[in-house]
Amino acid sequence: MEATGRSALYVCCVLLILTEVSSELIHIPSLVHHGIEGKSMLLSVETRYPLEDVEIQGTWSHTRPSGTRTTLVTFTKEATIINMMYRNHLLFKEPNVSLIIRELNHEDEGDYHLNLNIQFNNQTGLVIKEERTVHVTVDVPVSSPVIQKSPSYAVVEDKANATLTCSVERGTRVVFQWLRDNQTLGASYRYHFTQDNSTLFISTVRKEDKGTYHCVASNAVSQGLHSRAVDLNVYYGPYNLEVNSDQGLRTGEVFTINPGELVFFECQADSNPPNSYVWISKSRNATQVIYEGPRLEVRSYKLAQAEEYLCRAFNNVTQKQDETQFTLVVAKYLAGKEKHIQEGSNFPPFAAVVVSSLFIISCMLLFFLKRTCSPKRVLMSIYNRPLSEQKRPHRSGHEDATEDFGIYEFVSVPGKMESAQASCRSLARLESVQDMHTTIYDVIRHVPETPSHSLLE
Repeated sequence: MEATGRSALYVCCVLLILTEVSSELIHIPSLVHHGIEGKSMLLSVETRYPLEDVEIQGTWSHTRPSGTRTTLVTFTKEATIINMMYRNHLLFKEPNVSLIIRELNHEDEGDYHLNLNIQFNNQTGLVIKEERTVHVTVDVPVSSPVIQKSPSYAVVEDKANATLTCSVERGTRVVFQWLRDNQTLGASYRYHFTQDNSTLFISTVRKEDKGTYHCVASNAVSQGLHSRAVDLNVYYGPYNLEVNSDQGLRTGEVFTINPGELVFFECQADSNPPNSYVWISKSRNATQVIYEGPRLEVRSYKLAQAEEYLCRAFNNVTQKQDETQFTLVVAKYLAGKEKHIQEGSNFPPFAAVVVSSLFIISCMLLFFLKRTCSPKRVLMSIYNRPLSEQKRPHRSGHEDATEDFGIYEFVSVPGKMESAQASCRSLARLESVQDMHTTIYDVIRHVPETPSHSLLE
């Protein structure tokens, strides 16, 4: 009686502990098992009751994906009965009621159910029922994936599509993942995947699609295996066209360079394949191609003023082009020009200014004197008088003003300066006579030579 009481007390303590800690009398570490085809699998069970104080009875059964259910093992504490159809394929482990499946195949996939009834000794009528279900999959390990690209050649952006297909020789329930330049790709308005992600369709190809692609294949029993890299070459551009130079000062689209400086300009754009470059001068309202190539050389002393240049980039494959322009200015151009003149001549700039001023003043004085006094007409009036009047002897006293008109007024006496105003007034009166000088001039020119000599004597 005393032993029976102790046993009942022990059972009650076990049940109390199980109730407080957990209601499980059995524990299965994993309810999902992924098996490899051809390998064995253990469906492990941990018991949490003392076997010597209980009676057990249970079964293992298998339900295939199709829904067919088969009892595999029936067992008690004293005996085990394995389905004859599976004697060579199953192994039942006592006393923890675990099950081993040998040489897995696809027929072994499905749900495995454990039904266990537990009765503690001296607790007649008290039966505890435990049920567990374990899901089992059987897979073939994945082989290295391979990518196929279509088309196999480079494609032109905005005009072509591209298809990448990843495949494996072996493997079940394979999951595919795509990487471009080691970055995971997901579905988008241009990226489309098949249901298992094995195929990537790009519509339409753009510049950003250019790169190195990898395919990663995996399943429940294989870690991700990477394919070999496949490059997708995309013809694009030109984009981000700009002109740069290591010389001069740049402010926006204006380059300022020093006089006498040789400057190189580089025209660059993001493009595949490389662009063809053309440099155009837009000075003096004329457009002229001055150079072909990405690098332009400009000598500042050849610039007469600020000039505009344009760089045009053209992609022969995409048939796209872009252009950018800038203005080139020579700093302190006038100072540089004066310096160039000084270097070429030893004549001081100040002396040049003085000489120029004197020359201009002299010309102005000569011009005003000529207009004011007309010296040529004065001399002609003196020496071109008729011969009869020159031979007339000089008379003392005042003669008739009409006969002696112009003789004494236009003769200048050496050493004495007559009034320029009187001479000019006399000359003015002389000019007032209609055609007087022109007539005398003409007559003198037609007089024979002999009289002329006599006049000079």
